[in-house]
Amino acid sequence: MGYLPIEDYGLIGDLQTVALVGKNGSIDFMCFPEFDSPSIFAALLDDKKGGRFQISPVVDDRLNLKQLYLPDSNILLTRFLSGCGIAEVSDFMAIEKEEHHQKLIRRAKAVRGDMKFELVCDPQFNYARTGHKIKWLDRGTDVLFIPDDDKFPTLRLATEQPLKEVEGKIVAEFVLKEGETAAFVLEEYHKTGHKKIDHPTYVAHAFKETINYWHRWVSQSNYRGRWREMVNRSALTLKMLTSRKYGSIVAAPTFGLPEELGGERNWDYRFTWIRDASFTLYALIRLGYTEEAGAFMSWIEDRCQDLNPDGSLQIMYGLDGTKHLTEETLDHFEGYRGSKPVRIGNAAYGQLQQDIYGELMDSVYLYNKYGSPISIDLWDNLSKLINWVVENWRRKGEGIWEVRGGVQGFLYSKVMCWVAIDRAIRLAHKRSFPAPLEHWIRTRDEIYRFIVTEFWNPKKKAFVQHLGGTAMDASALLMPMIKFISPTDPRWISTLDRIDKELVVDSLVYRYNTDDGAHDGLSGTEGTFNMCSFWFIECLSRSGDYERARFYFEKILGYANHLGLYAEEMGLDGSQLGNFPQAFTHLALISAAYDIDRNLTKRHINW
Repeated sequence: MGYLPIEDYGLIGDLQTVALVGKNGSIDFMCFPEFDSPSIFAALLDDKKGGRFQISPVVDDRLNLKQLYLPDSNILLTRFLSGCGIAEVSDFMAIEKEEHHQKLIRRAKAVRGDMKFELVCDPQFNYARTGHKIKWLDRGTDVLFIPDDDKFPTLRLATEQPLKEVEGKIVAEFVLKEGETAAFVLEEYHKTGHKKIDHPTYVAHAFKETINYWHRWVSQSNYRGRWREMVNRSALTLKMLTSRKYGSIVAAPTFGLPEELGGERNWDYRFTWIRDASFTLYALIRLGYTEEAGAFMSWIEDRCQDLNPDGSLQIMYGLDGTKHLTEETLDHFEGYRGSKPVRIGNAAYGQLQQDIYGELMDSVYLYNKYGSPISIDLWDNLSKLINWVVENWRRKGEGIWEVRGGVQGFLYSKVMCWVAIDRAIRLAHKRSFPAPLEHWIRTRDEIYRFIVTEFWNPKKKAFVQHLGGTAMDASALLMPMIKFISPTDPRWISTLDRIDKELVVDSLVYRYNTDDGAHDGLSGTEGTFNMCSFWFIECLSRSGDYERARFYFEKILGYANHLGLYAEEMGLDGSQLGNFPQAFTHLALISAAYDIDRNLTKRHINW
């Protein structure tokens, strides 16, 4: 069938996993039953071997394809418009009051005119490495896909339409008259507790409960400013990337999508980075979603009870707290449009990135302030982390961008070590927690002086990426946001101006320039980083340049896909690149929208 652009997909989910639905009606990516489980559909990474689940109309005329979410929900409609009529496929994963088996529900409809549809359901278990058998429960309408290895779940596809087996796939052709619908339910099969599905009744019930769930959730947001639709969409996306079972948050729900077509920058993001999740927590707290913040804090508390022998945390974990995320390549996959290798697992879990402690402590401090008071047991473990930071802040590491070109003394890592100790000091004062405050304060101030002395480049009049270097780095944009420096300080204004000159193209921002000494140990190039673009915009707003901030914000909103979703990066042609959608980008959007709106309202600016 060929590869769709990454931006031509919508996302549906049930807080346990997600699926990517293309504008052509094909589900080309889905891991099951969890975000980090092996894939059952991965045509996005190998068009021939990966597996897909497609429902689309068969017409002689050219199709005009459209997608939209039902308002304030994660129920997706894909529309097919042609001279023969209009067809529609609605997709969602059921979220019901009572716990049920996970269900992916697809409903085809002839909106205008009689429409012929075709269906192909071709699951490929365990990243297409494990075969399966087909068994009929009810000949023609109810079928099982039974993997050859019982470690993987058996799938059941049930419908009222006639199905048939062709070369190991389930296919169907059916005609719907104008106004008629046909439903298809794909779920994990359990030998006990399964009954024949009453399709019209069940699907209507599941639809109602699911849309009510999303409506109730969105209504909890306290954001009432400009760009409410985009902020709500970003919040809904972040919620879909949150595990209801564990409280953890994936950085992105996909693996292997390239940062450069044909290049090697292809990573697995289906894990919980302390950094990404902490920023997500901050965004959700800002919108008033304290329940999610509390669930994540419980997850963090569990991690803090299982520190490394030296008292440190890993930078990332599996959804359930798994420590070992062994990286391997799927050599049998050709990769998205030939982009190899396709990696699963992530070797970066063993890297040293001191910045995670700052992001973690900032989110803990905010949760204690706006959510619920943290426990003394958590404080005891956090104290151990802070003592580790005090002893190790001078060490070199791989930094926020997880470079594979050797360790450096990165500016951002040092700044976030300062944040970690600063927030711990504030929290100890606020809650009267026991702490070696004199030692912590002395170290915090030492780090501050070190940063302003060693990372300030007088020739560039800017804070540079790493010790001894001259390159600029977009991660410096977080310095005023985390209150290390005033957004109007002359040193910061000149740093912002230098970032603008070297890394910004229109409203789009590169994270660094490899031609300027920012070597990351990887070949090839990359696009602009969407989250960095939102950081830059927020810095403009905080520095008082409201007109430019709003103008750039509106421009980058125009680079979202048709549903308001962003991947990690953007190519030269404006296409989405990297894993999709990325949590970090959507939380950066929320933060920028919040700050710009607040400043415009405070100053009664209406343009």
